[in-house]
Amino acid sequence: MTIDTQELDQLQANYKAAVEEWIAAIREEEALASGDHSVAEIDKWEAAHFREEEIRDKAKEAKSEYEDALLEKFFGF
Repeated sequence: MTIDTQELDQLQANYKAAVEEWIAAIREEEALASGDHSVAEIDKWEAAHFREEEIRDKAKEAKSEYEDALLEKFFGF
């Protein structure tokens, strides 16, 4: 299977978009850590943490797909 430049461009774009989404989730979580010290705010902070983890996993998957395509293109595996 040959990986073409167009496929690599798309995988790279997917990875970059996933990282940007992850960065936004990290910032959201960090902002909630700076709130007041109420149980409701702690719940929001915890929920943001779980969202951040899910989005991080998506970014890691996109990175893996991009890396795999690069390895296929340049090294044949």
